[in-house]
Amino acid sequence: MISKSYCYGTWFEGQGQGVKVYNALNGSEVCEVSSNGIDFNKMLEYGRNVGGKALREMTIHDRANAIKNVAKHLMSKKEHFYAVSAKTGATKVDSWVDIEGGLATMFSYSGIARREFANEKFIVEGPAEILSAKGTFVARHILTSKPGVAVHINAFNFPCWGMLEKIAPSLIAGMPVIVKPGTASAYLTQAMVEEIIACGILPEGSIQLICGSVGDLLARLNEQDVVTFTGSAYTGQKLRSHENIVAKSIPFTMEADSLNSCILGESVAVEDEEFQLFIKEVTNEMTVKAGQKCTAIRRIIVPQSKVSAVQEALIARLSKVTLGDPSIKGVRMGPLVGKSQRLDVESKVAQLSDFCDVVYGGDLSKLELTGDNLNTEAFYPPTLLYCDKPLETDAPHSIEAFGPVSTLMPYNSIDEAIEIARLGKGSLVASIVTYDDDEAAKIVLAAAAFHGRMLVLNRDCAKESTGHGSPLPTLVHGGPGRAGGGEELGGSRAVKHYMQRTAIQGSPTTLMAITKEYIAGAKTSGNDKHPFRKYFEELQVGESLTTHRRTVTEADIVSFGAVSGDHFYAHFDEIAAKDSMFGQRVAHGYFIISAAAGMFVDPAPGPVLANYGLENLRFIEPVPIGDTIQVKITVKKKIKKDKRPEEERATGVVVWDVEVTNQHGVIVALYDILTLVERKEA
Repeated sequence: MISKSYCYGTWFEGQGQGVKVYNALNGSEVCEVSSNGIDFNKMLEYGRNVGGKALREMTIHDRANAIKNVAKHLMSKKEHFYAVSAKTGATKVDSWVDIEGGLATMFSYSGIARREFANEKFIVEGPAEILSAKGTFVARHILTSKPGVAVHINAFNFPCWGMLEKIAPSLIAGMPVIVKPGTASAYLTQAMVEEIIACGILPEGSIQLICGSVGDLLARLNEQDVVTFTGSAYTGQKLRSHENIVAKSIPFTMEADSLNSCILGESVAVEDEEFQLFIKEVTNEMTVKAGQKCTAIRRIIVPQSKVSAVQEALIARLSKVTLGDPSIKGVRMGPLVGKSQRLDVESKVAQLSDFCDVVYGGDLSKLELTGDNLNTEAFYPPTLLYCDKPLETDAPHSIEAFGPVSTLMPYNSIDEAIEIARLGKGSLVASIVTYDDDEAAKIVLAAAAFHGRMLVLNRDCAKESTGHGSPLPTLVHGGPGRAGGGEELGGSRAVKHYMQRTAIQGSPTTLMAITKEYIAGAKTSGNDKHPFRKYFEELQVGESLTTHRRTVTEADIVSFGAVSGDHFYAHFDEIAAKDSMFGQRVAHGYFIISAAAGMFVDPAPGPVLANYGLENLRFIEPVPIGDTIQVKITVKKKIKKDKRPEEERATGVVVWDVEVTNQHGVIVALYDILTLVERKEA
């Protein structure tokens, strides 16, 4: 069987002899992986002109909903993916992380996009920047979709999650993708892409697949394309230095395998809960996915006085890990992805052994497996090494055995533990297990610059912690130095990575027309009909209402104090107020915005259904007794909401700019209010 790629709208079988890929469990051939015969330039043009064009016609919310619906479809097919995943040697837990973890990431990104971005084809970022004294020259930052293709080169260890966590933000950003999975497990990625194509939810050309070599693809990229890479540091550095990528300054994000660490706090006693949490976390990270994780713990950093206790506890726990066929009850660890990976791990352990002692595992002759007809050549036992002097050798900080292998190393002080952690020269993640917050703070603040993520684990968070090795869609996944110097995931940051940020300068009115957001100083409009009597579609950005005036009295202050219980001296104590920064009694700030609401709200039932929130409130000037206030509200932004099946009315959120001024025209309060407004359309 020849693996299939999906190129320019059709499934394509590679021509000629390819790379043979085997079932990790029994050694039978799964397929040959080959991309021979693919026209890579045609793939790029198809993505740009067909997929990209269609995606850019959709709003961000449309794209996010498509991602959600694709995830729903894939979830309905998950048992098929589990069956295919078993061929990679994955246990049920391993497959769950890869398959359902990847789908959860898609759901998460769909939600992030619909919550954080307007329902437009572009993103407006940050507040307006005032560039002139009179405010007639201003600037905004916007992000627009790149008219290129995102090329995702993924590692073999997470054939589903590795793809899904990249394509979700790419497609939401309006950028079509070309996915190149790791060869050893490409057949699982292919199975998932087959379902993505079959469901027909995404526009044609949104996703293409290369099973096999990328050929001359990188040489054909242009300035609007993007490359992301996950895998070994060596391969990543080689690709990043490709002459075309360098010459055209093509964005290249690299997430590389790193020598991640886990530090046991100096304050932790053997009888503490944290000690057992530490042992459990290290063991899990050594054995989940047979240690084939870019986030796996490779360096175990513990106080010198507790080395023996930690080593003994780890060996006791590792000795209970049953290897073999994951379909058999009780088997907790399967094989590596194949013989070549086992040979690589074996070679790296041999290199480490020149500088470290193997204290558990590492001996293939003593391998005990559960199950029949197993491919013994792909298995490698959990292996623990010990480096007595980690500050005097570079080996455990530079040689990575990408399997169930970790090195135990001692420290004599917290400063020394930090120094050892830093020797990894950049890691994706480090964990600190301690119940001493001062100890945790010292380690985190001193070591954070060397890590993309840091987990502090203790008894308070352990039950709900996602663990050392779990990147989350809302958090940055990446790290400095050896880890690649890039970022993946990170919530809305990941979507923005695939878009172009541009500073737009001009008059407030012009920028309002471009961004569809009101900017102070822009020309406003209005008519006799109160804006609260208008449906969502009828309201226009820049539409404004200026209210009647109201004079603040002493009775207002006394009444508001009685209702709210706020009897702060500046409102009630004449003598203290006179000596204060105000020089006299002043109205409550919250009375001012409450009074403002009473001035601009139309009280009768209508299209405005509810107050949705208040943001960016600033009290600019005090309002003493006798001052007269007036309110101006302006439609600042409109966000169309998707109508859910259980909702009776279609709605949108309108953001209103609110200015409260005094009798001198001086602004006393500024804020945004959000209202839920009914739409006419279903």
